[in-house]
This record gives sequence, C-alpha cells and structure tokens, in this order.
Amino acid sequence: MNMSLVKNPMPTQDPEKRSKNFDEVALGYTEEQAISEAQRCLNCKNMPCVSGCPVRVKIPFFIQKVANGEFEEAYRIITEDNLLPAVCGRVCPQETQCESKCIRAIKGESVGIGRLERFVADYHREHANESLTPPPANGKKVAVVGSGPSGLACAGYLAKKGYAVTVFEAMHLAGGVLSYGIPEFRLPKEIVKKEIANLKGLGVDFKTNVVIGKTLTVGEIKKEYDAVFIGSGAGLPSFMKIPGESANGVYSANEFLTRINLMKAYKNDSPTPIFHAKKTVVFGGGNVAMDAARSAKRLGADVTIVYRRTKAELPARKEEVEHAEEEGIKFEFLSAPLEIFSNADGWVYGVKCQKMELGEPDASGRRRPVPIDNSEYVIDADCVIVAIGTTPNPLIKNTTENLEINKRGGIVVEEETGKTSIDGVYAGGDAVTGAATVILAMGAGKTAGKAIDEYLSK
Repeated sequence: MNMSLVKNPMPTQDPEKRSKNFDEVALGYTEEQAISEAQRCLNCKNMPCVSGCPVRVKIPFFIQKVANGEFEEAYRIITEDNLLPAVCGRVCPQETQCESKCIRAIKGESVGIGRLERFVADYHREHANESLTPPPANGKKVAVVGSGPSGLACAGYLAKKGYAVTVFEAMHLAGGVLSYGIPEFRLPKEIVKKEIANLKGLGVDFKTNVVIGKTLTVGEIKKEYDAVFIGSGAGLPSFMKIPGESANGVYSANEFLTRINLMKAYKNDSPTPIFHAKKTVVFGGGNVAMDAARSAKRLGADVTIVYRRTKAELPARKEEVEHAEEEGIKFEFLSAPLEIFSNADGWVYGVKCQKMELGEPDASGRRRPVPIDNSEYVIDADCVIVAIGTTPNPLIKNTTENLEINKRGGIVVEEETGKTSIDGVYAGGDAVTGAATVILAMGAGKTAGKAIDEYLSK
C-alpha cells in the first residue's frame, strides 16, 4: 500500500509550448505511476466514492485491479457501468464527485480516481484488439435524439440489452458537446470517435444532419419507434444584454468553440473562418469560459477573463483555472461588463467594466456582487466571447405537442425515471437541467435507459 498523502502528479505539456498548440495538455500516467496511485486506495468496504459517481462505477474494484497490474480486467469493471471511460477520465469533475467522498481526502489528497480511469481506458484503446458484436436482438426499437453524453449513455445501455437503437444528431459528426464544445487540448476528438465506434460495434445506428423539429418531429419518430429518449442538450447561448453585443468580433462561446472544435478553424487549411484577435476578453467563470479563453490564447490573443465574483467563487474546475493561469491568461475578478465599444466600421475596440464587491447571499447561497460607485474602467479588446451559460434550444418544445416544459426551458421529467409528460418519451441531460456536467448527463441517460427497458418489458 502507498500511504503518500498526495496524488502522483499528472504529467503535462510545458505551459509555454502548449499555449501555442492544440495538443492534449495532460499526458497521462505511465503503468508505474498508475499502479503506485492505485496502491493509495484503502479499498473501503462501504465504498463512499461510489456514492459520488452519477453512473455508480465500482471504483474500489477497478482500482484494485490496477494495483495488481490487471488493466484489462479494470476496464471490464468500469465499462459495466460507464461506456465512455476515456471521456469521463478527462473531463468529469471528480474533485466534487467521487473523489470528494474518498477517505484519503480527510488527511491529504484523495486517490486520483479520474486519472486512473483515464489510464485504464487509454491502456485498453492502445492494447486491445477486440471487435464488439451486437447482442441478440429483442425486437424492440428505440430512438435517441442527440448524440451527446446523455444520448450516448442511454443508447449504450439499451444496445447492450438487445434493443435496435437509432441516434439522431443535428450536426454532421456525432458526439454532441464532446465534439463541438470541449477543446482538443482537453479531449482529443479521436477518443470521442473511438468511443462512438464502440457503440456502433454494439449495433447503435447514427443518423447525422437530422434536426429534430425540422427534418423530423418527435411525434413522427414516435410512430416508428417503441420509445424515444430526448438528449438534445442545451445549445442556445445566453448573452449579457448590454449595449454593443451585436458588434463585429463578439462571439457566443458556443459559436467560438464550435468553429474551433468541430470545424477545426484553428488549422491553416480549414475552410471555416475564425477571427484571430490580438486582445480577447471573455465574460464568465465556468469551464466553458476557461475553454474559450485557452482556445483564444492558442490563436495568438492576449486574453483576459472578466468575472464578477472572486477567484474562490469560480465555478470552473480548479485544474482548468490553474492551467489557464499557467498559460498566461489574466483574470479581472470582482468586475462586471457594462458595455462593448465598437468603431465606425462596427468592430469591437474595448469593453467598459465596473468594479464589484460581494454583498449578501443571493438565492443560490452565494454572496451577491454589488457595484462600486464611480469604479468604471475600460479594457482594450478587439474580440469578446460571452460564456455565461446556455439553455435548451426551444425547437423541440415548439414542435412537440403535450411536452411539459419548465420556466427555464427545460423538459419536465420524473426524476427517478426521466419520463416526460408524453407516454413512451423520456428525456435527460442538459435538455432537462440546463448546462451541467458530462457525467451528470450520462447518469440521466443511464437512468432513462433503465426506465425505457422496464417500460418496454411490461
């Protein structure tokens, strides 16, 4: 057993080099590092870490296999509950989920569960030669709307049960936010393609360039399938509603990241244009804001993130904030944008901001930012990226009769099953909750998959 109070550090690219390329930042454990980290696990009998995992991976069991050098057996255990381990090992906020429950964290750092999951998935991808085959068909058909994390989790669960699953995706590539939202330096797209190939091996059929609500409606799909799962995500960007947001050089983070990630606009030979700014300002403090800022940095810009609370309140993962700081991205904390200035040609040239201080807690429990009088100042900028959140696209709700929607635009479901107000139609992920994490969306997809199986097995 390894009784070190700290995790084995994750090898990374040098900050100066990586801030100029889109190669993956974290390089992954070696076999020796993985075994050493796995030996820090106490193998607790009550397994508190599992309670923090939305898809309930049997964490101590797979970690013990890693400690013994049985990496393929570790992979088998993980994929009993999670069909996207290479993705989750990279982008899940383990520090607030499974690792937050780890007993080792009481005195020191938790076991590096996410790092070990990534290692196991990468080892399998590099060494296994297996070819997946579909299980025996059960004669039932299920349609899945959206190929993001919730849709993939639901599709995978049902495919393993013998259902004929068809996934409808609006974009030209499957993967949803995994393909268009998360940058290559955090989640290489070859990994997403491999995970999707695994689902195809189980018999899942992917139909791309199908916009549900335009190409087909949920009602039309329901006539051909025994059940439907809606996992269409939250792709409608929010804006600040301040003067100047319509100026040239202002992007939603959604558009900016989609051009870079899905269209490869950062490549010199890409047919999709992207503005290579000199000074970029990003509004927001979440993971999407970090992704946008770090992408803009790699395009050559001097980047500043404007956030109206303090560093302690940043919702982004600590690791992503640290990486951004290492790469030279500046932060303007306790500051709120008031106006975007543009020149006679309509192009951005600056952002007017105001200093803030934290007052009494708001409805979320966080202290509310309060403006400080006469504290306005201007940041020079020729590009602004708005990364303050997204909501579900209204297209499906506007074209689906009797689908109950809440005031935030999310689909209303039974929490235990994901069942909507329409019989045989289920939903989960960001289409229900608004923008959240990959693993929470996967948990919702898995929950709905179980409920669909029970519904169709009656």
